[in-house]
Amino acid sequence: MGKPTGFLDFKRDSGPDRSPAERIKDWKEFHLHREDQELQTQGARCMDCGTPFCHTGQLISGMASGCPINNLIPEWNDLVYKKQWREALERLHHTNNFPEFTGSVCPAPCEGSCVLGVIEPPVTIKSIENAIADKGWEEGWIIPQPPAHRTGKKIAVIGSGPAGLACAAQLNSAGHLVTVFERADRIGGLLMYGIPNMKLDKQAVVQRRVDVMAKEGIVFKTNVEVGVNYAAEKLLKEFDAVVLCTGATKPRDLPIPGRELKGVHFAMEYLHTNTKFLLDQGITDTQRPPIDARGKHVVVIGGGDTGTDCVGTAMRHGCKSLAQLEILAQPPLERAPNNPWPEWPKVYKLDYGQEEAAAKFGADPRQYLVTATKFVGDANGQISGLELVNVEWKKNEAGQFGPQVVKGSERVIPAQLVLLAMGFLGPEQPLLDALKIERDARTNAKADHGKYATNLRGVFAAGDCRRGQSLVVWAINEGRGAAREADRFLMGDTLLP
Repeated sequence: MGKPTGFLDFKRDSGPDRSPAERIKDWKEFHLHREDQELQTQGARCMDCGTPFCHTGQLISGMASGCPINNLIPEWNDLVYKKQWREALERLHHTNNFPEFTGSVCPAPCEGSCVLGVIEPPVTIKSIENAIADKGWEEGWIIPQPPAHRTGKKIAVIGSGPAGLACAAQLNSAGHLVTVFERADRIGGLLMYGIPNMKLDKQAVVQRRVDVMAKEGIVFKTNVEVGVNYAAEKLLKEFDAVVLCTGATKPRDLPIPGRELKGVHFAMEYLHTNTKFLLDQGITDTQRPPIDARGKHVVVIGGGDTGTDCVGTAMRHGCKSLAQLEILAQPPLERAPNNPWPEWPKVYKLDYGQEEAAAKFGADPRQYLVTATKFVGDANGQISGLELVNVEWKKNEAGQFGPQVVKGSERVIPAQLVLLAMGFLGPEQPLLDALKIERDARTNAKADHGKYATNLRGVFAAGDCRRGQSLVVWAINEGRGAAREADRFLMGDTLLP
């Protein structure tokens, strides 16, 4: 490394964000750009460790440890420190098709397994990655790079989320003719409609990359749902190979009394309609989205990233109050003994949405060890409250460990908008049914990791529709892997990584 003592000389500084009070007034990204010198200093903290766990990409205790796409993190940290930004971008693109996406939305399992993190706060890997991508766009280094030769092979990619886009980019680079089908009206899948604009700008970031891919020769078809307005049989006849990247979009429901009341929505319905309304016409005092939190008591059920995005969206709508319910206990402030490095650190933190709610309402909106037992409605069939109970995790009479109701903890809180953000149960089934794709025990498309081939010859599956709900970086990993295997199927061999 350029500065062997950098990890001793410099403290971690992840950079500033716009203040919560300011950023909830608009839908712009909340991270601020940093000066090159500050980023070089942070890059100097990378300690030239003997085994860089940051890019191992393993699953430990069911969680990602290190970068799932095996980013060459020590290399581009060192290049940033040495002011060799273009070389850093080349190394970053070697493993990652879309560093501007992961640099914005990835929870950074790389930082959780940083060797420096054993004794000090880890290297600011995520912000450095994002800065390298930003520099590439600002300097004009990221330009369309169509393949020199075409193979004549036609491949269909179903779904334009991170797995589908990564798969399409790789297959196109190999010279195949790639068509991406997307049922929504814009390309991007989860990146476009599942993640709010303040976290990932749709026009300036997502569409910018899609435009480059289109210039490289990839054909994008929107408003096309295979199996509905495009026959699955036609797909198999017109293309030499098919890759399914449809995601895991079947939401987990909460079937308790009152579920039919108006004002109870799945999180993705809320996020999707809000972003679409924002992009189509903009949100103002007089132009309001179909599901509006303005002036309402809002309750978000679920404590993951999607729940946080619901919190941030409701804050920008101008909600009257906000509560976020989590059935698990509050994580510890530091790693627990049963959560050692290099596992993903399960520790308490304020994400951007909770930080905004705390700034406006005075406290973290999350309530732990709580579950809902009933939706309470008014005479018009509109939700007006939510009945809650506290739980404790212990073994039942059968010896099974789970949440047990704490007697006497029943209460009702006001709720005029409830958002269900409790995760996803797998892919929607109609397309898999139409193609007669075998499913695993969790209803995902059955295809071995590393091979990605389904039971149907020439049809592959990657991303959340194969592995279940996961991270954007895992989707990119699988999209690249499926592209490699599809290329091998078509050509007999492959040079794709």
